[in-house]
Amino acid sequence: MRIAILTDIHANREAFEAVLSDVAARKLDRIICLGDIVGYGPDPVWCVERVMRLVDEGAFCIKGNHDSAVGRSDEHLNVTALRAINWTRPLLSEDHKTFLAGLPMRHEEGELLCVHASANDPADWIYVTNESSAMGSFRVSEARVILVGHRHVPALYSCDMGGRVKGQRVVAGMAMPLIRSRRWLGVVGSVGQPRDGVAQANYAILDLAQNELSFRRVPYDVQRTVGKLRAAGLPESLAMRLNWGT
Repeated sequence: MRIAILTDIHANREAFEAVLSDVAARKLDRIICLGDIVGYGPDPVWCVERVMRLVDEGAFCIKGNHDSAVGRSDEHLNVTALRAINWTRPLLSEDHKTFLAGLPMRHEEGELLCVHASANDPADWIYVTNESSAMGSFRVSEARVILVGHRHVPALYSCDMGGRVKGQRVVAGMAMPLIRSRRWLGVVGSVGQPRDGVAQANYAILDLAQNELSFRRVPYDVQRTVGKLRAAGLPESLAMRLNWGT
């Protein structure tokens, strides 16, 4: 079983389509989305409807903070993110909003736990940025593999039998062995708004048979998305972030 792990699509149709094409080309068995279908990008309707179809076909999707913000007025977002969400809300139908509101906060199957941010408190949207912030997820869960998004930068942490957490070097395209003497937390990079310094879409592949996690980068038509952002009147900073992958 090979599972495509997608997260932080952020209404970026071109990046999402490129990743789905890569998933299809690799004949992966399943898709799990770690949330944030909307926010920042210019194509929220298309992206929500595409995820809805994927779920109908057997994919699983959990809720991200931007998905949650669609139905809330008190969601804590920065000024730019809030401006994008306020632009997004009137574009979405009641069916779209009901779908986003009904997404679960976590998904567990076997040894795997998926949340959008930190397992430590999924609804508090904590960023996993270092060994210290990764430790909370290991402490509250016995899952052998925990997968999260939210930060937009790929990362991998291990926890040994003594509870010591260590960051692991991540190399795009290289299969990382998830040795069973440790537990693992993978931070999956963003499909639609990468912040790792490379202007390409990110996703991950979890190979349950080989017990490996791979982080992938996929090129997409960045300038087409940037043009849509500018035409929609969304903040220029969002266009620049896509151009630079930051």
